[in-house]
Amino acid sequence: MSSPSTAAPAVALKDVRFAYRAGRDVLDIPALSIARGEHLFLHGPSGSGKTTLLGLLAGVLVPTAGRVEILGRDLGTMKSGVRDHFRAEHLGYVFQMFNLIPYLSVRDNITLPCRLSAARRARLGGVDAAVQAEQLAERLEIAGLLDEPVTALSVGQQQRVAVARALLGAPEIVVCDEPTSALDADRRDRFLELLFARCTEAKSTLVFVSHDLSLASRFSRTVALGSLNRAAIATGAGDPEAVSARR
Repeated sequence: MSSPSTAAPAVALKDVRFAYRAGRDVLDIPALSIARGEHLFLHGPSGSGKTTLLGLLAGVLVPTAGRVEILGRDLGTMKSGVRDHFRAEHLGYVFQMFNLIPYLSVRDNITLPCRLSAARRARLGGVDAAVQAEQLAERLEIAGLLDEPVTALSVGQQQRVAVARALLGAPEIVVCDEPTSALDADRRDRFLELLFARCTEAKSTLVFVSHDLSLASRFSRTVALGSLNRAAIATGAGDPEAVSARR
């Protein structure tokens, strides 16, 4: 697979629309561009399409219409397996529901991206993946849990495992869906310090979704998705994601 263009922005959306199961549009975004290395804070009420947008950026979902370009590549033109490979190589994703592998230990969950992706391994700069996993676990206060099954962890601990997994191997883009929702204030602040330090060091683009507007001042740019998404504007206070999911 050819390398992504270094001249393109990290994210470029053009006339993107998305609907679940042929229902009404959840997203209708004329344009959105995110520069390489930018730290973007994305917020909006329930139903504004935040999680759906992140799914499109990661190639988990495919737009109904328009272009979703990540690192210069149009995800909509890729086959499913190619999108999966591209995501493993270039994106770190903290899913809202974590998506940890239940039969793997904490250590194996964190190191999984580097076992699946040669590019992620190469970006470790010769450091063994297990060593960097231990370093991240120490910073996230889960070092004593590395050999435990993830099913034995609390929600907050599982969230920190998901964050460590996303950061391992310095992905070009880090996508976080409510990554601090299960953390207390002190752990949240320490996590954010680690997240910004890692992304800055790797020159990673950060796309961070949260309802907590008190975090917005820490980011280089803040975007209210409701101001971009014409579908959310048209539906007002409704929750199109929830409605579509129930169909």
